[in-house]
Amino acid sequence: MSEETRDRGDGDGGSGDRPSLADQRGVESVYQPAEDSDLLARTARERVEAGDTVLDVGTGSGYVAATLADAGAQAVGVDVSPLACRETADNGIPVVRGDLVESFRADAFDLVAFNPPYLPTPPEQEWDDWMEHALSGGDDGRRLVDPFLETVERVLAPSGEVLMLVSSLTDPDAVRAFASEHGLASEQLASEKHPYEALVVLRFYRD
Repeated sequence: MSEETRDRGDGDGGSGDRPSLADQRGVESVYQPAEDSDLLARTARERVEAGDTVLDVGTGSGYVAATLADAGAQAVGVDVSPLACRETADNGIPVVRGDLVESFRADAFDLVAFNPPYLPTPPEQEWDDWMEHALSGGDDGRRLVDPFLETVERVLAPSGEVLMLVSSLTDPDAVRAFASEHGLASEQLASEKHPYEALVVLRFYRD
């Protein structure tokens, strides 16, 4: 979720109030497509061909997976949230409830897409619900980014690639350096500037 989208949900409460993101639980329980989802989906769609096997990690409503399925890919979503899995299935996308890529066999996917929870969030502002899990990136915004990069190579086909959406708030250079330490080369494919951040799509592939 982008900082711009997050800011639009902010309330007027002070620092002692419940965080605004948690307040959204009465509106949505599953993260809905926003400018970050759209940038990732558009960028990934340009890279898939009919018949490609695609995994959308942290699929949420299934928007990115559906976009790639429309392009002819064999797309599946995965999400730890049962609510997200239900919504993705209702939207006609095959989905697995699981944590990152651990549910899938080796060498399975031509493309893996991931729009992680990347917004830096102090621990005292985190709340234990599914929406917050979809939004909070922990102290440095990389709560799930790093574990994903440590494990995603296993499920890539020999010429497979990863497309991940990150924010300037998450330090894309640090993300790329971490990936390099785990055998993944990278490049920037797309970016968009927004009032509070820049959104960036990074491509990772075997070095």
